[in-house]
Amino acid sequence: MKSLLAFAASAMALIATANAKPAVYEFDTVHSQIIFKVNHLGYSNSYGKFRAFEGTLSFDPEDWSTAQTEVSINTKSIDLENKKWNDHMRSADFFDVEQFPAMTFKSTKLEKTGENTGKLHGDLTILGTTKPITLDLTLNQAGIHPMSEEPHVGFSATGSIKRSEFGMIYGVPAVGDDVHIIIEVEASAK
Repeated sequence: MKSLLAFAASAMALIATANAKPAVYEFDTVHSQIIFKVNHLGYSNSYGKFRAFEGTLSFDPEDWSTAQTEVSINTKSIDLENKKWNDHMRSADFFDVEQFPAMTFKSTKLEKTGENTGKLHGDLTILGTTKPITLDLTLNQAGIHPMSEEPHVGFSATGSIKRSEFGMIYGVPAVGDDVHIIIEVEASAK
């Protein structure tokens, strides 16, 4: 009888897990950053960031295969801490923000590679051109936020793209073609 009860309890737990849905989170943009690095004429690596973006993600720590994320970045929010440089980056030479006010990322798959690491695959759209990219991802933490007492999740991600593949060819190769991406995301349950 005890064996039967134990089996029934295990079966119920498996059914509950199978029916569990990933939690849906919204980016906390105060505690999230989208940063990039590009080589400038071989002399230095210049860093910039995008100050305005929004994103959502769904994630189940027990089943990474169900994860999804979508991000929209306001291209006009690019900031290299210099007005002249920012204006040039917003021009048709680079992000052409009047014609392309947003760039987007939509995930296609999250593959788990270690206890807290994975490869995030998705489609990145810049200047109206969409290409697949892969980001190396680390789950920093998933749990209840100590202040809000709501579910939170945090990730770090890195990767690189060739900007020329998206049609951004101005200054290549003097200004680096390889753009290194650094992303920190903290998100709270919706």
